[in-house]
Amino acid sequence: MTNMSNDNGRAFEYACVKELEKSISIHRPVVLNDKSIEASKRAWFAISEEQQQKLTLASKAFIKCLFEAEPLILECKSESDIVELSINKDSDAENGDVRDIIIKRSEISWDVGLSMKHNHFAAKHSRLSAKIDFGNKWYGLPCCDNYWTEIAPIFASLCNLKAQKCAWHDMKDKENTVYLPLLNAFMKELKRAYKEDSILPQRLISYLLGIKDFYKVVSIDRKQITEFQCFNLRGELNRNGKKHKATIVIPVANLPDEIISIRLKPNSTNTVELYLNNGWSLSFRIHNASTIVEPSLKFDIQFIGVPSNIITINCKWLV
Repeated sequence: MTNMSNDNGRAFEYACVKELEKSISIHRPVVLNDKSIEASKRAWFAISEEQQQKLTLASKAFIKCLFEAEPLILECKSESDIVELSINKDSDAENGDVRDIIIKRSEISWDVGLSMKHNHFAAKHSRLSAKIDFGNKWYGLPCCDNYWTEIAPIFASLCNLKAQKCAWHDMKDKENTVYLPLLNAFMKELKRAYKEDSILPQRLISYLLGIKDFYKVVSIDRKQITEFQCFNLRGELNRNGKKHKATIVIPVANLPDEIISIRLKPNSTNTVELYLNNGWSLSFRIHNASTIVEPSLKFDIQFIGVPSNIITINCKWLV
């Protein structure tokens, strides 16, 4: 992710927190956890005024839907029942909580979270290297010796090219010498691990979507819409209040428990497609994340299919 993309992403978080504060305060007491939003606030003031205006529009667009899905945000028990808005640290995502913004009511031990995306839909940007045990990290099953043996010469070659300060764009036939052999080893290892542990599909989705249910909020600037998507995998979202019920009903989606197929994307040398049951499918696009060759590559992991009961609402900006 470029510095500009990172700034826009963090600035979007700040814009959303400020618009939430403004909208919630009309109905009930609300406070910001100022320390948690410092980095996002700096990013906000680092972008242009024009971009600030876009992110403000994007933030305003989905708030009505959120309130309709989560009546506990606005329902108030007493003056001491305060809503707190905060932004998670990057380390929270490393520990399995992919939510960026947390809306919390301590008096009733309740919270709900938002995962914010700006002009992209990637679920994760996980890496492969000669040392990263993706199997253990993603779904708790260490990669086998054959996997390490297959990838060792590929990364050894990349180490040599790095020492020569070779640029990725100068590499000849990197698709056949790096991308394809790595992806083939990756697919073989996934298939092997699935034979050993049939719970792998559920664990993989849990790795990608985290340990807490959340709403994904995606600003799509060119279309002037904000996509509001509901990942209610454990039934943690959409709780009714004592006085108010949710007017948007969010069903619980089923996790997958079967791998249907795993293959290279047709006519592609850098992307694997994984098809699971219950409506889930994923793409894993491998790419270099630097100018100079390094012995590490990134996956751009995206959902190309989700269950039909994962609700998505496109919220138009009021320009």
